[in-house]
Amino acid sequence: MSELEDHGPQEDRKPQSDEARSAFSPPSGLPKPPPAAQGEDESQVTSEFALPEGFRAPEPQDAANGAASSSATTSAFTAPHTYSARDAPAAFTPPEGVPMIRLTQEAPWQDRMRTMLRMPVAERPTPEPSQKHDAEEGPAVPRVLDLTLRIGELLLAGGEGAEDVEAAMFAVCRSYGLDRCEPNVTFTLLNISYQPSLVDDPVSASRTVRRRGTDYTRLAAVFQLVDDISSPDMEVSLEEAYRRLAEIRRNRHPYPGWALTAANGLLAGSASVLVGGDVAVFFCAAIGAMLGDRLAWLAAGRGLPEFYQFLVAATPPAAVGVTLTLVHADLQASAVVTGGLFALLPGRALVAGVQDGLTGYYITAAARLLEVMYFFVGIVIGVLVILYVGVQLHAPLDPDVALTAVNRPVAQILASVALSLAFAVLLQQERSTVLAVAANGGVAGLVYGAMHYTGKISPVAATAVAAGLVGLFGQLLSRYQFASSLPYVTAAIGPLLPGSATYYGLLGIAQNNLDEGLLSLSRAVATALAIAIGVNLGSEVSRLFLRIPGAANASRRAAKRTRGF
Repeated sequence: MSELEDHGPQEDRKPQSDEARSAFSPPSGLPKPPPAAQGEDESQVTSEFALPEGFRAPEPQDAANGAASSSATTSAFTAPHTYSARDAPAAFTPPEGVPMIRLTQEAPWQDRMRTMLRMPVAERPTPEPSQKHDAEEGPAVPRVLDLTLRIGELLLAGGEGAEDVEAAMFAVCRSYGLDRCEPNVTFTLLNISYQPSLVDDPVSASRTVRRRGTDYTRLAAVFQLVDDISSPDMEVSLEEAYRRLAEIRRNRHPYPGWALTAANGLLAGSASVLVGGDVAVFFCAAIGAMLGDRLAWLAAGRGLPEFYQFLVAATPPAAVGVTLTLVHADLQASAVVTGGLFALLPGRALVAGVQDGLTGYYITAAARLLEVMYFFVGIVIGVLVILYVGVQLHAPLDPDVALTAVNRPVAQILASVALSLAFAVLLQQERSTVLAVAANGGVAGLVYGAMHYTGKISPVAATAVAAGLVGLFGQLLSRYQFASSLPYVTAAIGPLLPGSATYYGLLGIAQNNLDEGLLSLSRAVATALAIAIGVNLGSEVSRLFLRIPGAANASRRAAKRTRGF
């Protein structure tokens, strides 16, 4: 073979110009790279992450025991040869997998939402939106958050517990397709945040509760709205939800002003019968309570804070009792003053505050209990001023009357029923719930009387047991109606309020008997706490009779703490 045949034509070996040669072309004289393998793109450029030539990939694992061959080269992502799936440590996912939490749609939405709120965000089940929206655009996030805050505002202003408010807000968000949302409720501030995904910015909104009002009819309507929104059988659009919410806000109270004043009188008169009063004492206590109610309405119309409203409302019942003592009327003046105090004691706020504390909402609980303290101080000042005037006028106020227990079962049970009925009217409850609440209050009075007067049990212990039954029955009734438990519980604890102990404590302080006065006031505080704890315990016990959603080890989980830390 000739030299030209070995090296090609002479013109092929001539140097090319810089324009014709690429910077990536191998220089003249270097051997050309080997041709690409069959099926491989010749134009593909390898990177520094490609396996170097001569490197042998790890061999596949043996299917029999899952162990890799000893001659295989392992990588950082290859399981060690000593690892066995059968003897895996507890840190790995078990072979049967992680138990999935199932939430039945038959359970009340309160229990379902409360169960999910107590789960970490990563463990919550995927939502099944009950309300339809545009699949392409998704839910209107700002409008859903605004609707959620408005619903939470009405519930919190109506006296609902912080946990139930958060459950309602969470139910509204999930119903409209917002899964990764976190509601947060304090005494005066509502906040909710929503994060579409881990890479998207969160959206937050807040609302301040500046005015509170007691209207359980409105509260029940809001609960019905949330129940309809979270129900998969009903379609409630955002526009429809806004319209119904506006109607709830515009609704007038079910009872006129004169009915509320009459209910105050009935409540005070019934309370005076509970502590031993007769028919004349009943009417005197009713007159004093109605005068106090009118004075409180006048103070509210002038824009005075609630502290001064309680102060002026406490003075007429005490003034009526002191007047009866000064004129030497053959009436039990202490029962008149005690009846007036029953209509003023903030039992609703006390129960809500203790409930928030027991469920872990300590900031809200502290704020509610501070509000109760202010109201109680206002009542104390109003009554003490009148009692001090009576002591200066040498009124024969006898604190030893508190030692005489009155046992009249029939009259006291009827008085308990009437007191609970009047309390329900004052709370603006629906007419359909008044009779059930009155019966629940009658049960509370019956249990307390049987334990204290017949069984000679401590009044604090008897109060706690009776309040527990009230909470149990109220929770069962509310779940049967798919409504809030407050309308069925708050009015029924009226016969258990410590009006008598409060009066005798204030009387002891007015007569400069500080030891006896403070002892009686401490007894009143213990009774009030027994009511609140008993109601909450009864509500928790009621869940033994309810179908709680979720797995047995995942439903209603609470925080675990080592004692002392």
